[in-house]
Amino acid sequence: MRSELFGANLESTTNDRFTLQNPRMLRVALNGEVMARQGAMIAYQGQVDFAYQGSGGMGKLLKKAFTGEGMPLMKVTGQGDVFFAQDADEIHLVNLENDSLTVNGSNVVAFDSSLAWDIKRVEGASMLAGGVFNTTFTGTGTVAIAAHGSPVVLNVDAPTFADVQAAVAWSTSLQTSMRRTAGAGALIGRGSGEAFQLVFQGQGFVVVQASEGKVVAPHTH
Repeated sequence: MRSELFGANLESTTNDRFTLQNPRMLRVALNGEVMARQGAMIAYQGQVDFAYQGSGGMGKLLKKAFTGEGMPLMKVTGQGDVFFAQDADEIHLVNLENDSLTVNGSNVVAFDSSLAWDIKRVEGASMLAGGVFNTTFTGTGTVAIAAHGSPVVLNVDAPTFADVQAAVAWSTSLQTSMRRTAGAGALIGRGSGEAFQLVFQGQGFVVVQASEGKVVAPHTH
């Protein structure tokens, strides 16, 4: 049997724990456990178990209930290869080395269970701004994040502004706040007249995706 399908699309044979099978698929060589977004698994080989983890404890559960932070998790344990994806979005790996990273919860695909994580509130973000909360990872390990379209990494050495849904991840050291654009909602961004942007100040970086996320089709139920 012959096909181009059996060329570049064959399973990766590297021994790395986190490997990009292709730009839109993550392979984790599992020998223990890893945390992943619930529903992100698309295939696995070996002896693997999945357990729903909610939001990571009662404190985080209460935060999630209040904030709407979209990161339902599952603990993946066992030995084998597990493949993850998120709506064919691009996946990027960030290796933390005793440092920290803030990620929009909806962009998290999987991460090492050795990393500590918590839900944080953006300063100055009222519920009128959507109650902007994101997830901070700290420690040593890998975080796999998804971006809808190819992202850009902006170096922050001057005040930097990003649409709330377009900001994927940023340096935890940055100071964040909200800016309201009064009277210009219909003139900026690609949404239906958004009037709030995230403000980043300090020294660091911001990852911005080429989209404000998936559009939910109108429905009547």
